[in-house]
Amino acid sequence: MRIVCIGGGPAGLYAALLMKKLHPQHSITVVERNRPYDTFGWGVVFSDATMVAMRQWDPDTAAEIEDAFNHWDDIEVWFKGTRQRTTGHGFVGIGRKKLLNILQRRCEALGVELVFEREVESDLEFPDADLIIASDGLNSKIRNRYPEVFRPDLLVRPNRYIWLGTRKLYDAFTFDFRKTEHGWFQAHIYKFDADTSTFIVETTEEAYAAHGLGALDQPGSIAFCEKLFAEVLDGAPLMTNARHLRGSAWLNFTRLICERWSHHNGRSHVVLMGDAAHTAHFAIGSGTKLAFDDAIELARQFEAHGHEAATIPAVLAAYEEVRRVDVARIQNAARNAMEWFEVVGRRYADSLEPEQFMYSMLTRSQRISHENLRLRDRTWLEGYERWFARRAGVPAGSNARVPPPMLTPFRVRGLTLSNRIVVSPMAMYSAKDGEIGDFHLVHLGARAMGGAGLVFAEMTCVSPDARITPGCLGLWNDAQAAGWRRLVDFVHHNTDAKVGIQLGHAGRKGATRLAWEGIDEPLAEGAWPLISASPLPYLPHSVAPRAMTEADMARVTADFVAAAERAAAAGVDWLELHAAHGYLLSSFLSPLTNRRNDAYGGSHQNRARFPLAVFRAIRAVWPAERPMSVRLSCHDWAEGGNTPDDAAVFAALFKEAGADLIDCSSGQVWKEEKPVYGRLFQTPFSDKIRNEVGIPTIAVGAISEADHANSIIAAGRADLCAIARPHLADPHWTLHEAAKIGLRDVPWPKQYRSAKGQYEANLERAAVAAASPT
Repeated sequence: MRIVCIGGGPAGLYAALLMKKLHPQHSITVVERNRPYDTFGWGVVFSDATMVAMRQWDPDTAAEIEDAFNHWDDIEVWFKGTRQRTTGHGFVGIGRKKLLNILQRRCEALGVELVFEREVESDLEFPDADLIIASDGLNSKIRNRYPEVFRPDLLVRPNRYIWLGTRKLYDAFTFDFRKTEHGWFQAHIYKFDADTSTFIVETTEEAYAAHGLGALDQPGSIAFCEKLFAEVLDGAPLMTNARHLRGSAWLNFTRLICERWSHHNGRSHVVLMGDAAHTAHFAIGSGTKLAFDDAIELARQFEAHGHEAATIPAVLAAYEEVRRVDVARIQNAARNAMEWFEVVGRRYADSLEPEQFMYSMLTRSQRISHENLRLRDRTWLEGYERWFARRAGVPAGSNARVPPPMLTPFRVRGLTLSNRIVVSPMAMYSAKDGEIGDFHLVHLGARAMGGAGLVFAEMTCVSPDARITPGCLGLWNDAQAAGWRRLVDFVHHNTDAKVGIQLGHAGRKGATRLAWEGIDEPLAEGAWPLISASPLPYLPHSVAPRAMTEADMARVTADFVAAAERAAAAGVDWLELHAAHGYLLSSFLSPLTNRRNDAYGGSHQNRARFPLAVFRAIRAVWPAERPMSVRLSCHDWAEGGNTPDDAAVFAALFKEAGADLIDCSSGQVWKEEKPVYGRLFQTPFSDKIRNEVGIPTIAVGAISEADHANSIIAAGRADLCAIARPHLADPHWTLHEAAKIGLRDVPWPKQYRSAKGQYEANLERAAVAAASPT
């Protein structure tokens, strides 16, 4: 085949050398705009894992790169006068120029033609090519010729950064955070050769503008950074090799995602690779890794399908299918890390203590978890667990193992939970006349005995017309209150768990069938009239609700108050107001469902007026020593709906009204929603509200392991973790997860103690078997 690589960065050079090595008959040319052996930029970072595939596909190149690597295991953080260090992280750094020189020499040795100082404007300049690899970077001219094909999504991020270097050498990947009168700056520092370190300085747009950095030239910007980071530089000067950039050289990172990566231009197949196809923020140093992985996967597919022009369509289809998944995974992690640095000043740096700040930074991408940190540096993590436990009131000696974060107590008002795990409210649709029956006693009692610190029943409706379905729980009469008293007494007498009630009103989502008979489908008979903020049906064929009047609001508020009084009398420990998921109170908060033009519509304050009135009325009758939380939909996942920024506004309003926690869920407000699911996908909402609004939170959603819960709580992304489906599948999820991470002193119910030792022994045997060769 005739192959042309446009762009002589890592992607183009590595793809060229692999294809030439695998099939020397290929005629391959790399065309680069710069001079030979010339490049810009400082060092690049890989993880140790990046080299595994490179050793497999071209050992000669891998060996030369490894010889030039600078390897380190430690991360050091300078913050608020402290220096903290942890080990076991496994990074390698190499100068970008050195890396490209190695790849260029390897290409020449294999017979790849290298053409320098040629600016390529179009893929049509190479009509004889069977395959054109567009590896010409973020501003790819080739990609930009076919926007309707590749459909690139470019998003300029808000932070500013400047990429510098210094002759001072650092023996750890070092982060230095400095506060100025206008905001926080951070430096990302790592050694990449025998005498040079990369020194990236980053800040917000607001701090950048307030300091007048846009008006400075590069020497002025360097002088500013040298003064700000004088301590960590210890007298060493900073340097730039970006003289080709005009002005101050402060840049914004651009995130790129392409809908398609390949195209046939009428003569040749064109495929995007490296930064022309996707970008990953330097916060996790994966851009070069992605470039190499692109090249390896393309070569792998040619090996599988055959090195012939006829196989190119199949090769490119398979290449894109495989790479899209891995790139999405890396980009998600890079996005998490990038966003952490974008909000570090307003969210973490001012409020977190140095120890928790360090933990939060280490786990910023959500790819490194609590137990992964234990594998990397057990000493550091167990020291952090002791610090966290002491803050939670647990005596913590210098050597004794303490409970991990999820099993530490949590105190709010006059109530102390024995641990941070909450059984989330989950609709069971199994009540008769709204009453708690034997099913609920067994269901909720089992989960309380399973180790959770707080057990919620499903949303409990405050009136007959507040129900979602005929099978929903209610608390509008004394018979229902008696069922609650029975449940509370059982849990209190047999477990250490506390009992929570979530009061709500279905609103426009009411009068529907039981879930297993057709979720959200309207009742065929026996329906009741519906009310909502505005007369909008949930489904096109649902019954339209009536817009609430002030008289309706007064009646509903009285229903909530009466239910709260009954719950208090029944001994319930915790009350949560349900203002999420498109139910009645949620319908007032979302602009998608609130189209009112009176005092209850329009602004955030107006849309929250009725939900806040209900909350205040309940808080007035709910015992002062018992907590109240509010569940919010922190993202409507639909255009024109509420976003996390809106949720933060509502959280602040409920905080002012006396809420103790915000339970951070999302969605189910608008049927046409398009949520983005994934592991811990709702935790960022909790993180934002907890650390920007300054109120404790409950994280919920795709939390399925102790490792997840410990990571969330230890990092300060939430104070409690609500577990739903995993606790449905396993009533003893909390006890079992504790056993899986090696905790043997967590008490089980006395009736089940004989099973505890056997369960733990079985786990040990399974671990030994998994570690043994087959």
